Amino acid sequence: MFASVVIGVIVLIIAIIVYVEYKNEKTYQEERKRRSEERRKPKHPRKPEEKIQKPVQKKETTVNRKKAPTPDAKKPVTTTVRKEEKKPAPVEDNVQKPSKEIKIVKEEIPSAPVKKKEKTVDLPACEYPKFDYSRLLKMGLSDDEAIEFIKELIPQLKTQIPLIKEAMDKEDFHSMERLTHSIKGSSTTVGTGGVSDLLSEFNTYLKTGKDLPVAEVYFKHLNQYTNELEKQFA
Repeated sequence: MFASVVIGVIVLIIAIIVYVEYKNEKTYQEERKRRSEERRKPKHPRKPEEKIQKPVQKKETTVNRKKAPTPDAKKPVTTTVRKEEKKPAPVEDNVQKPSKEIKIVKEEIPSAPVKKKEKTVDLPACEYPKFDYSRLLKMGLSDDEAIEFIKELIPQLKTQIPLIKEAMDKEDFHSMERLTHSIKGSSTTVGTGGVSDLLSEFNTYLKTGKDLPVAEVYFKHLNQYTNELEKQFA
């Protein structure tokens, strides 16, 4: 019994909602129709068209002109001869013009080629202390565990070095910066000095520097310090 009452109440509520929606929709449609009719009505009444007055054509008046009397054939015809006035000859200037034009040719002396000033670049010294992995020991790792991390770093360095060389040959400083950044993070996490300090400075230079000789010096010492690290933890 209770369930039927609840269902009846729900049905009644739904019916009320449907009825309200129907009324709202009907009101909205009437309002929309009224607005569209108002928009169609002209805002200003048109003025009655004025009659265009046609211009009155003026009647042309014809004037009878008397013909000039023709000369009598019997009268002698007198002809007048005008004397041509002689124009005075133009007075020439007293300036004597040169009979021949003299051309002065200046010999151009070839100027010496300007030597461009060569740009001086300060090359890095790349002198760093010996690699130290005490940072890993401070993190709580044992000596053997720290050495295992260093041995995993060495293959990463050897893998990236040929890629850095290829980018350097193309003078692609953006790729060199990206490659050195990836191994810089690993090396600085493992320790300090040696290859870690070199990669840190090398990557920092590549962010703004574009001098190829500087990059070549860093790359040369990268190989050197990688070999030293491999010998130290072989």
